[in-house]
Amino acid sequence: MSDLTETKTGHAGGAEYAGGAEYAGGGAYLSSELALEAAKLDEADELAGLRDRFVLDDAVYLDGNSLGALPAAVPGRVDDVVRRQWGSLRIRSWDESGWWTAPERIGDRIAPLVGAAPGQIVVGDSTSVNIFKAVVAAVRMADEDAREAGDAIGHGRDGEGAGERPVRDEILVDATTFPTDGYIAESAARMTGRTLRPVTPAEVPDALGPRTAAVLLNHVDYRTGRLHDLPSLTAAIHEAGAYAVWDLCHSAGALPVGLDEHGVDLAVGCTYKYLNGGPGSPAYLYVRRDLQPRFDSPLPGWNSHTDPFGMRPSFEPAGGALRGRVGTPDILSMLALEAALDVWDGRGAGSESGAGSGSEAGTGNGAGVGAKAGAEAGVTVEAVRAKSLALTDFFLRCVAEYVPEGRVECLTPVAHAERGSQVALRCDDAGDVMKRLIQQGVVGDFRHPDVLRFGFTPLYVGFADVERAARVLAETLRSAG
Repeated sequence: MSDLTETKTGHAGGAEYAGGAEYAGGGAYLSSELALEAAKLDEADELAGLRDRFVLDDAVYLDGNSLGALPAAVPGRVDDVVRRQWGSLRIRSWDESGWWTAPERIGDRIAPLVGAAPGQIVVGDSTSVNIFKAVVAAVRMADEDAREAGDAIGHGRDGEGAGERPVRDEILVDATTFPTDGYIAESAARMTGRTLRPVTPAEVPDALGPRTAAVLLNHVDYRTGRLHDLPSLTAAIHEAGAYAVWDLCHSAGALPVGLDEHGVDLAVGCTYKYLNGGPGSPAYLYVRRDLQPRFDSPLPGWNSHTDPFGMRPSFEPAGGALRGRVGTPDILSMLALEAALDVWDGRGAGSESGAGSGSEAGTGNGAGVGAKAGAEAGVTVEAVRAKSLALTDFFLRCVAEYVPEGRVECLTPVAHAERGSQVALRCDDAGDVMKRLIQQGVVGDFRHPDVLRFGFTPLYVGFADVERAARVLAETLRSAG
């Protein structure tokens, strides 16, 4: 747990903070100083123009780690899909509008945001379904490895001669995971005859061994915002001869992931948080290229058949990432997601109604928070990460300065290498506090029993938002007594 007093002096986007004023009385002087500082940081923010590419109001929206804001280009695109592609072209749109190839086409759009080359990501189904596919496929590959090594079988279970038991009979799962991941992992373990062993990410290196088949981990803890060490944990899993499955729901679109660079085997993520794909937008599945011929999905469907329109009674898997497909894709949600991704490459400015037409956008040069650039430029995850750290640094500093001592406790690590793009504060009566914050135009969320979560989406959150959120939080806690 972090001590907020550590953040009273520090950096945000390379700007030095003068540590002077203490909170006193109404705090008007300190508030005005931090508000002025926020304005200067916003002025220098290279990504500030991207905010105009979203449909936003006067509220401070810090819940993009649950549901991203609506990109302004999406309504017009969806209207075209419904009225022209579906309404006029009808079934012809599977070919003429590119519906059939949308899962892999949009997967290639997501690929650079998670550090993957094209041809390794397919979009479709939910995060839960894709986790099930990935975990079962990982166990099946572990079985295949064991058979090839000639040590696959031990006879009897508990000495009763009940049949053959694979040597790699354990699945490790993140004990702090989002509950659904645990439910799915437990079901996959039952189906494959494995034992599920919950461990914290920090415990994984010591828990690995010759019995480990697969490991399911979260890149960022959904409750605390802690960023786990994907490179070193993946290396440790591989050293043990097991397969790594990563859940990227709280990292994709917020920070660099480096799937190819770090040799991740399989990964899954949602698209409705930092990728702003909309409520219930389809998830995605990453299968490393060299593993694709071995990817044995537990949910084969006609869309993953090598000849989907041949209607053969026997299944023959397609090549490449297409093996991750199952049934008919959800076109409306999928194409809304595709439109949302335009924000990243400069194609998301404006809409048919003119709403959200921005004149400036980020350069995407990875240089952090610097000079603004033209509207048609794209943005890299590195630039987003630099701003994310600057925003969360500034928020922690404002909270430390404004909020009465002892009223909140930071659960999110202060160290940049251990922090995602959210801040979690433990607070008495957190549920009521969040309701009051939302009533005052500061939208975060609450996790039982006592956690306030604030998510920072650098594409549309600014430093003035951060200062206002901390100030309103302080006022809310002070008025509660």
